[in-house]
Parts: sequence; C-alpha cells; structure tokens
Amino acid sequence: MKADAKTGKDPGNIAGSAAMGDTGTKGAIEQSLEDQCAARGMRMTDQRRTIAQIIQNAHDHPDVEELYRRASARDSRISLSTVYRTLNLFEEAGLVTRHDFKDGRARFEPIPDTHHDHLIDIRSGRVIEFRNEEIEVIQELIARRLGYRLVDHRLELYAVPLERGAGNAAPAGNQSKETP
Repeated sequence: MKADAKTGKDPGNIAGSAAMGDTGTKGAIEQSLEDQCAARGMRMTDQRRTIAQIIQNAHDHPDVEELYRRASARDSRISLSTVYRTLNLFEEAGLVTRHDFKDGRARFEPIPDTHHDHLIDIRSGRVIEFRNEEIEVIQELIARRLGYRLVDHRLELYAVPLERGAGNAAPAGNQSKETP
C-alpha cells in the first residue's frame, strides 16, 4: 500500500500514529470537550466542567456508574442524576457517542476527530480501538455496489482470543489501541 502523505505510514497499518498510538484517540481531539460545549453556547457549571474533563481524559469507554465514581471523587456535589443529565446533553449536542458493547452498560467516549472501529473481547470486556484501511475500502465498495454512497458507519467486532495471550498483539495491517 501507498504511504500516507502526512504520516509517512502505511494507511493499512496505523499502529503508533498519533490517532491511535500511545496518546490514544483522545489525544487526536483538537478542541477540548469543554471548549466544544462553550462554542455551542452551553452553560458550563462546575459539575459539567468536571464531567467533561473526565470523559475527555478517559482512556477507556466508561459507563455512567464509572463516570459518576470518577466525578464524585473530584467533586462530592456531583450526583448520579447530574452525570446522566450531562451525558444526555453532551450526546444530544453531538459531543459524545454512546456505545452498547453488549455487556448491559452504555459506554461513552468523545466523538473523535479520526474514525476508528472497536473489537470487544467478550471474555474480559476489553475494548480495542483500531482502524484498518482495507475494511474502510471494502465498506465503501459494498455501499457503491448496492447503489449507495456511504455517509457513516460503526463497526464493532465481538471476539475471543485465539489462544492465551494472543489478544495482546495487533496483526500487521491494523492500528490498535487497547482500553480496559
């Protein structure tokens, strides 16, 4: 495959890029969640600001209970209902996305500037973010063959490790970022 002009990396193997490498997708977001709220004219209380910062800095896909635990540890005035209301507000504004990884909990992450997909280890619940250009091309091709122009998609793969410890390495052709 041809190297990406910006990164110099093979777009099919994006391991180690700023979007999904050590800094994670959260590092790829240019404007903070807090700034995005302000740009939309949202009233930012101290509680909303705290919740926005916690979501922004999360390296996992926390559910409401986990966000509440983290937020209330920083500010004891934050209630579970405040977290629910704030997440709904952020979601309606298009600032966060809700995921259902089939574990009975809605999980959240800021909408990233760069697209990525998810592989979920159904044994451990571990979520691995990845991007594979071959998959992206195939999805476009399928839509075109069916007479459509693809405008969005979400891919979630549910899997079990091939063998003990095999789920730790990303095969060639993939970029991945693992979150617990």
